Amino acid sequence: MQNLINMNYQQTGKSKNLNNLGMREMQQRVYAVRDEQYILLKAPPASGKSRALMFVSLDKLLHQNIKKVIVAVPEKSIGGSFGDADLTSFGFEADWVVNPEFNLCTIESNQSKSEAFKEFLLGDEEVLICTHSTLRTAFETLSESRFDNTLLAIDEFHHLSASDASVLGSVLKSIMAKSSAHIMAMTGSYFRGDSHPILLPEVEELFTKVTYNYYEQLNGYEYLKSLGIGYHFYQGRYTEAIDEVLDSSKKTIIHIPHVNSRESTKDKHGEVGFILDVLGEFVDEDKETGVIKVKTKDGRILKVADLVNDDPFDRPKIQKYLREIQSADDMDIIIALGMAKEGFDWPFCEVALTVGYRASLTEVIQIIGRTTRDSKNKSHAQFINLISQPDASESSVANATNDMLKAITASLLMEQVLAPSFKFKTKLPEDETPHKAGEFKINGLKTPSTARVKDIVEQDLIDLKAKILSNSAVEKTLGTEITPEVVNKLLIPKIIEEAYPDLSEEELEEVRQHVVVDSVLANARVEEATNRVFINGTNKFINIDDLSIDLIDKINPFQRAYEIISKSLDKKVLKLISESIDASKSTLSEAEVTFYWRDVNEFYKKHNRKPDKNSSDESERKLAEVLTRAIYFNNKKKNS
Repeated sequence: MQNLINMNYQQTGKSKNLNNLGMREMQQRVYAVRDEQYILLKAPPASGKSRALMFVSLDKLLHQNIKKVIVAVPEKSIGGSFGDADLTSFGFEADWVVNPEFNLCTIESNQSKSEAFKEFLLGDEEVLICTHSTLRTAFETLSESRFDNTLLAIDEFHHLSASDASVLGSVLKSIMAKSSAHIMAMTGSYFRGDSHPILLPEVEELFTKVTYNYYEQLNGYEYLKSLGIGYHFYQGRYTEAIDEVLDSSKKTIIHIPHVNSRESTKDKHGEVGFILDVLGEFVDEDKETGVIKVKTKDGRILKVADLVNDDPFDRPKIQKYLREIQSADDMDIIIALGMAKEGFDWPFCEVALTVGYRASLTEVIQIIGRTTRDSKNKSHAQFINLISQPDASESSVANATNDMLKAITASLLMEQVLAPSFKFKTKLPEDETPHKAGEFKINGLKTPSTARVKDIVEQDLIDLKAKILSNSAVEKTLGTEITPEVVNKLLIPKIIEEAYPDLSEEELEEVRQHVVVDSVLANARVEEATNRVFINGTNKFINIDDLSIDLIDKINPFQRAYEIISKSLDKKVLKLISESIDASKSTLSEAEVTFYWRDVNEFYKKHNRKPDKNSSDESERKLAEVLTRAIYFNNKKKNS
């Protein structure tokens, strides 16, 4: 297993230190804007978003004429994060108290959840916890005015979408437009991974944003000092390779692939059984808690939780046990499929082992977040992505190649999320002041001319880069001869324009420059003593005073993904990857391929070799394109 990223942190303890009101650093930032009607909080797992909401909610109830607070979470298991909390002992003016009857995520009742929701709005209770689903259902029979003087808090806000197909998005839109409700939206990532924005630009501008990044969180921990993100390629079935990366001595969450994915064996329960066999010999299963005990070859007894088992009688038992864990000894391995991601709290977790590429950066961040809780039992956290490697003996590599590129590019973006932020300023001719640590002055860099651009550059850059990096057009440039200028000046502006259609041409160019600069220099190595920076793409040190936007535009900020693959795979596989990318770029139709196929056969008979795409003969290059395109169409038919 190779670590693509290994980040080390200073253990300052700053992100966990409390002020005289009992608030962490991030919570203080949120509390400072508590009077705003609409608040959008972007902060990583374990930073204390739930308690930040409690502080704001109580202030609104006590001092801002808010009568009720509704907290909506994506699934019931997350509702526990918003249970009673003693805040007065640490200096705050009130405690957070939830009547168990109105925590609709934890109670078992025959009463309809949506009816309980409506009962809450009519009664005297101040706090209700429910799922997104309950909010959507209850809203169907309520008028927006019912939410007047109410704070609606939506956890894991990236579940929303501005798309008309998003019911929750429509609910929020109606409540904002037709009631006096206050909104607090919380998420670890403001990036969905699909083509839809979470909020339309004109709605997003109504929110006051508070951003607390991953680096600030991890650098301020007490125990955790490093985080590794690695990948391991396998061929065949993943069940035959998982023992190479599964260390039973580490507290681990294993996420097996979705049953409809290429990596799945289509037998999820069989996969759990196989993993248990890899761990050791089955001993027994506790009928009260659902905990499975396995004896390892060296005689240790492991406690294992099977969250893949969706039996309505068995799953609640193990979920209850996991919610009540008090020490590292209470659990060793958790095997999950769709669960144990966002909002799942197991602070003792050291390793997240994920099989197969995950659909978006949001999911990657959520899974990694399971390991990044600060806990006395660990100083290092590890994310391992077990991904399928193309078989050099097969002609079908497009799917595996695409997954590998996505997995690695997502990891590269995580590297930027986890690293300290740089500040970029325009270098002015008369400015002779030396650069500060973490600051770059760049010739020709446009300064944000409007509040809108400043907000995007300061608050949204990571999410915008995620959107760019996951774009299929950008992926296809990796490992190709497409010039960096094409990527930076044609592809990237188009994606920015789709994300922010309200920007003027000048604003678009300002955002584009900052995206490219940040992407190129995020991985730069700075030598403070010599005032030089090593930039990937030029493979040389450049004097910081000589940095210019023209120089940076000549570097493809995403090329490193292909370089990583190149170092990891042999020539045969790389050749197939290259052919696969070429085929996906070609515009030849299936009819044209059929027409020219006879010429390809004739060429092979005459020269006893395939046509070469790098040939100096234009007609041979054309036949090489026909050949790769034919393989592309053939694979497409196989996979349809």
